[in-house]
Amino acid sequence: MTTVTDAGTPTGVRALADDYVRRLADLDTRTATSLGTHPGDDRTPDLSPDGQQAIDDLARSVLAALPAAVVADDDDRRCARLLRERLEAQLAVSDAGEHLRTLRNIFGPHQQVRQLFELMPTATSDDWDVVARRMARVPQAYAGYVATLTEGSRRGLYAAPRQVETVVGQLDAWLAGAEGTWFHTFVAKAPEDTALRAALADAADDAAAAALGLRDHLAHEYLPAAQGTPDGVGAERYRLGARLSTGSDLDLAEAYAWGWDEFRRLDAEMHREAQTVLPGADPITAMRHLDENGDAVDGVEEVRIWLQKMMDTAIDELDGAHFDISGPIRTVEAMIAPSGSAAAPYYTRPSLDFSRPGRTWLPTLGQTRFPLWGLVSTWYHEGVPGHHLQLARWAHLADRLSTYQTTVGSVSGNTEGWALYAERLMDELGYLTLPGTRLGYLDAQQMRAIRVVIDIGMHLGLQVPADSSVHAGETWTPEVARAFFGAHCGRPGPFLDSEIVRYLGWPGQAISYKLGERAWLAGRDAARAARGADFDPKAWHGSALSLGSLGLDDLTDELARL
Repeated sequence: MTTVTDAGTPTGVRALADDYVRRLADLDTRTATSLGTHPGDDRTPDLSPDGQQAIDDLARSVLAALPAAVVADDDDRRCARLLRERLEAQLAVSDAGEHLRTLRNIFGPHQQVRQLFELMPTATSDDWDVVARRMARVPQAYAGYVATLTEGSRRGLYAAPRQVETVVGQLDAWLAGAEGTWFHTFVAKAPEDTALRAALADAADDAAAAALGLRDHLAHEYLPAAQGTPDGVGAERYRLGARLSTGSDLDLAEAYAWGWDEFRRLDAEMHREAQTVLPGADPITAMRHLDENGDAVDGVEEVRIWLQKMMDTAIDELDGAHFDISGPIRTVEAMIAPSGSAAAPYYTRPSLDFSRPGRTWLPTLGQTRFPLWGLVSTWYHEGVPGHHLQLARWAHLADRLSTYQTTVGSVSGNTEGWALYAERLMDELGYLTLPGTRLGYLDAQQMRAIRVVIDIGMHLGLQVPADSSVHAGETWTPEVARAFFGAHCGRPGPFLDSEIVRYLGWPGQAISYKLGERAWLAGRDAARAARGADFDPKAWHGSALSLGSLGLDDLTDELARL
């Protein structure tokens, strides 16, 4: 890569960053499909060691070119810092061989292949023809993934058995649907075209066979070899993961202590709020009361419709009063997550041209009745003013900033921090009026504080503080963490079980929510202190959401300047 144009003019840093995104999308169909930049793309990702090597080589070439790129303004300055920090963090993780043992229950490689189909257009027969061609290539993708895991095995790099068993269980769920495998259920939505139906059915057969082959490899070859691999990854590996998820070299001792302080603060507030739900009850009792007696929606499609209406109402009421929400940003779709997903709800971004809107996804875990006390705050997090408002706005600003700053350069600490801040904002604005929903909001906040404590604690082998009501003075293990979680969080047991596996399989990501929210709040407080009576929350939110991605090393300072 060169840093000058054909005419000899030095390349601006945002042009360099956007060229990286274009070249990455050419290499990696996951990027291309997410952005919607390659119509008719029927590739599956190259999950082999060679595929990762090609991505790493591209990153190194961009880092080599970065010092000569022109930095003309503050947007360029932020872009250059982000580009360097992100690429260096990604390469550090890759150089450590982490991709050779990636098995996790959320956004893992096996799921990334399936999610491609959820993001594809399916309106026309031509769209379904692309689906058929891509689905027929699923065996190639999973063969590459097996090759990567095999290389990890050769080097003695394994995922822990808990992760392997969980992924095997997810693949079992994909393959054991009442109406056929997930792949067959997906293609059954295609139009009634005999030739196309036959091609789709054949492709689904191939994809299902490949998923079964991956499942059997994990269960019968990988799992026995992985026995003895610890759940916790230790301080060195944890720091790599935490840097990747937060954009910061954290003081883990400080973060752990702060997480405990935040847990204690929220615990006291939850006890007070529980009295408004059921006088004399502790928080867990009050939340179980809400499960049985609070407002609820019956039916999977009915809850999807309810969540859609909730997001549409939030857009209408917040627009003009607290945010400017215009154009394609006003569209967000509530979806039901496919079976075999992790328990946590999630959001998928719109394509850059908004032909595919932003979407929120609810895993049902087999439920057909949905208490609302714990859903309302979560959908402000996933939808509006949370993930959708930030990430769809970024897509809308991609031409003004850079595609990199608004898409693949995202930092979990920034985006999850904003979404958690958005939950708090809706509480501040008085939106949590449905009975029990403020306790649900506090429970969601407490869950994120617990994440800081148990994620760092399990991976670093720390001790539970002496004032804990559960396992005081013991060393954190998954079993101790699950007991602690169950004693202090109102979410259902299967959700908490899934969360523990998630934290162990994705070290350092779980802490990004609360630490990110802390950075957003500190930035707002500093901006308010600097402007005094002139501080305009609506204007500040608009400017803050127009910065693009930032790591936590920079976020608070940049927000304070607004």
